[in-house]
Amino acid sequence: MTSDGLRERSKARRREAILRAAYELFADRGFEATTIADIATAAEVSPRTVTLYFPSKLELALSEFDSFADRLRGAVRSREAGLTTLDALERWLREEMAHRSDLDDLADRALDLNPPLRAAAGARLAEVIQDGAEILAEEQGSAPDDFGPRMAAAAAAAVIGEVCRRAQEADIDTAIAFLRAGLATLPSRPAS
Repeated sequence: MTSDGLRERSKARRREAILRAAYELFADRGFEATTIADIATAAEVSPRTVTLYFPSKLELALSEFDSFADRLRGAVRSREAGLTTLDALERWLREEMAHRSDLDDLADRALDLNPPLRAAAGARLAEVIQDGAEILAEEQGSAPDDFGPRMAAAAAAAVIGEVCRRAQEADIDTAIAFLRAGLATLPSRPAS
């Protein structure tokens, strides 16, 4: 059991070293100009090790974004009974911001400085928004393609993006109040 734990911690450290090296290089040199070999050298691993952890440079670049989106999806999908989607979102957001790391900041910097990565993240964000719209629609008893749930999910995604740049309690309070007020303006669907 001890060797398994040691092995898992070693893999986690190696994965983080690869991510850290990649994000630093993407921010300094650009996504397009950085090769897998460059990342391997900076992380002190072989190129094959990089590709064992991340099948492509794009998957590596969007790894933290994808993890973030998966945690968000999980938090709202597996919320406890009686907890609204917005309550689950608020709880998740406060937890995420409390545990934000310098790796998160590096990933954000790499995305900000590389238009191809921003575009790819935007495409994946559209999937997250669609998923959020489905969750909100289900909660409100409306169709997932109704304007209200789609608009609310898009607003939530924008708010999350801004809060992640400024992880202050007051900003989270303001963001959640904004979303609550917006949701309150949506027409309710009559019970059938």
